[in-house]
Amino acid sequence: MEMEEIFKYQKQLSFSEMCVQLTRLGDDYHIAFQGGQKPHIGCTVLAVPRPSLTGDDSVSVTSSVLNVTGHKDEQICRYLAEETAKKKQAVTVCTGGFHFDDITAEQIQEVMEAVRELGAML
Repeated sequence: MEMEEIFKYQKQLSFSEMCVQLTRLGDDYHIAFQGGQKPHIGCTVLAVPRPSLTGDDSVSVTSSVLNVTGHKDEQICRYLAEETAKKKQAVTVCTGGFHFDDITAEQIQEVMEAVRELGAML
């Protein structure tokens, strides 16, 4: 049985590069995210879709997060996992990390804008 790669996207930033790969595992999805000078596993987020608690027909997500001590990759992985889980209405895991030495606030904003763009495409 093979995993089916659905989507692979590389994004050139002004100072670095990032890559997102979405793979379908049966009815579920796995996202591998990497970027910067030292790609790594800094975080893993498991996102499980569920009916919204607001009582309407919308979909919400319950997430579980595992962070490697000292890493700040949760915001990226959580966003990608939760957006995909809502859109696909499927259990989704996102694993990865982005590292760039002496990153500036402007560069972090550029990374997050690119992540939001990727989330819209997944």
